[in-house]
Parts: sequence; structure tokens; C-alpha cells
Amino acid sequence: MKGLLVGILVMVPLLASAEEWQSGPSQTDIVELYTSEGCSSCPPADKWLTSLKQQPGLFKEFIPVAFHVDYWDYIGWKDRFAKPSYSERQRQYVREGLVSQAYTPELVINSREWRQWFRGQRQWQPSDKQVGVLSANLQGNQLRVEFDQDRACVLHVAYLGMGLASEVRAGENRGRRLAHDFVVLDILTKEGQGNWQVTLPPRPEAGQEQTALAVWVSPQGSQEVLQSTGGYLKASP
Repeated sequence: MKGLLVGILVMVPLLASAEEWQSGPSQTDIVELYTSEGCSSCPPADKWLTSLKQQPGLFKEFIPVAFHVDYWDYIGWKDRFAKPSYSERQRQYVREGLVSQAYTPELVINSREWRQWFRGQRQWQPSDKQVGVLSANLQGNQLRVEFDQDRACVLHVAYLGMGLASEVRAGENRGRRLAHDFVVLDILTKEGQGNWQVTLPPRPEAGQEQTALAVWVSPQGSQEVLQSTGGYLKASP
């Protein structure tokens, strides 16, 4: 009996350490910002994305993600958060006809270009699509994801860095201290049929104050976002 009690007590903290997120049946808006530290017009868009931290619907009604592109690196400042794959993601949106062109800053909401930001709008029209529930359960580095649709999909899982900053010493933003949130630090993808079990890579360390996880699914053959969920991760032990 004593051994059984010890076993139960050992299991309790293990179960308590699980992290879970779940969308509702309606589409959770995903707000993508394509930005660069080498772009002088990007800091206002970065600042606006940061302001979304204060919105009550964060990670429940919408999920912001910032993809730093690398095609401005040549003008004097190499963005440490930029990756060629993020620039390619933006170009793929163009190839699919979901956005008109690749530029920075560019806002893409629910896989559609949102130019109203440049006209002074700061609130988008939320989606009312009924797309099914997306749930994610993280135990250690093991992530289990289920999507309430019986169709071939691609899972995307991104680590997001919060409270990041860079002292820019060259290029268009020379001499400025740039602050960032929701920065995509790493991303993995995996095909599946509404049910995934993946081993996450180690949490990236870029000097962030906090890390979040964004999870979304796209149909095979397109990067259009169907549904998303996510949230802040517990502090590393």
C-alpha cells in the first residue's frame, strides 16, 4: 500500500506539469506581421503588435506572430531573428494569391493581406468561420495536437519570443533600440490527418523575457491557416 501511495504522489507533479490549450469551434484569428530590423518603417508595426499583449482576447480570440524576413539584411544590418524560410513563407502567400506582394511591414490576418493598418485602422474584422476545435497538450517536450476535422493537414508549431530588444548599429534604424514581441524564434511542421504527436526541439534562447507557443494547421498544398491555438509557456526549470 505504501508503494502504491508513493507511485501516486510521484505521478501528481508529472500530471500537473502538463500545459494545455484549446480553441473554440470558430476560427481563432492569426495575425502575422512580416517585419525586419533593417526596415525603417517597421518599428511602428512592431509596436502595434506589442500592444496586443494587453488585449483580453490574446491566445483565445487571436494569436499574433512576427516573422522577421532576411531580404533587408544586405543594406547594412543583419536581423538576428530573420530566416530565409520566413521570407519564403511570405513569398508563398504571394504565389498562392493570398497577398498582393511581399513587403515590410506587411500584416496578414487569417491568411489575407490587411492594408487597413496603413489607413489608421487598429482593429480588424474578426473571423466568424466555424472550422472546428484545435487542442494541444504539452508534456515535457512531447506535444499532442488534435484537430476536429477529418482531412489531411499540416501542423505548424512556433516558439514565440516575448520582451526582446536589439541595439541597432547600422542600416536604416542605426542608433535605435528596437523592442519586439511574438517573434517567431523557431518553427516546425508535420503532415497528418488531424492527430499529431511531435517531439519539440529545445526552447530557443534569444534573451526573451517569456516564451509562448503558437500552434496552427493548414490544408495540404496551401499555407492558409485553418485554425490556431497557443499560449504562454511555463518558465524553464
